[in-house]
Amino acid sequence: MLPAADPSIRVLLVDDHRTVLWGLEKLIDSARPRMQVVGVAVSGAEALAAAAEHQPDVVLLDLDLGNVNGLDLLADLRRRCAAKVLILTGIRDPELRERAVLQGASGMVHKTEPAEVILSAIEHVSRGEIWLDRATTAKVIATLASAGKGKPGEAEDPAIADLTHKEREIIAAVVQHKGAPIKVIADALCLSSHTVRNHLASIYSKLGVHSRLDLFMYAKERGLDKPAS
Repeated sequence: MLPAADPSIRVLLVDDHRTVLWGLEKLIDSARPRMQVVGVAVSGAEALAAAAEHQPDVVLLDLDLGNVNGLDLLADLRRRCAAKVLILTGIRDPELRERAVLQGASGMVHKTEPAEVILSAIEHVSRGEIWLDRATTAKVIATLASAGKGKPGEAEDPAIADLTHKEREIIAAVVQHKGAPIKVIADALCLSSHTVRNHLASIYSKLGVHSRLDLFMYAKERGLDKPAS
């Protein structure tokens, strides 16, 4: 029997310009069956309702929604669904990138990027990876690491006890290699990228985190940055 194909990435588009939505929908439809549009929204209220209804894998979110700042929707979106949020913007501001990720976004892509870059960004964040330039990634990780200093070690958390030894090794490698690609982590552990992604999916489920950045912060706060002995 042939192995089942990977499920299509379900994408929710949020932008207050219908012509932009139309173009993005055509772009993503051109990438079928890798991904598909499951809903569109032109306002914050519509975005929250669509997220709850469609349970997308990725929300492609414009920052400027008329009178609403897309960043202000992040917390509510993450409560409505488990989607990764990829910010789509025409603004080039390093501080804005940092704020977006610290507030829960999985990355940011500029509206002027080529079509293949936008599609690649959607694929990467759907796998729990971060889509940022290296400078911003380093700055975000430094901010999180600094915030974690002085906090207590491994907290009493029943979820941690459910982690396998291999999962603890992978968490430590994620912290050690910070924002590195999955392949770097896999090579360091002598595993395949596919195996690491499968372990990460299990880790996310057990710990209730949604991305490698969430996992990094969780691990630093609870002393999981070293493999279990």
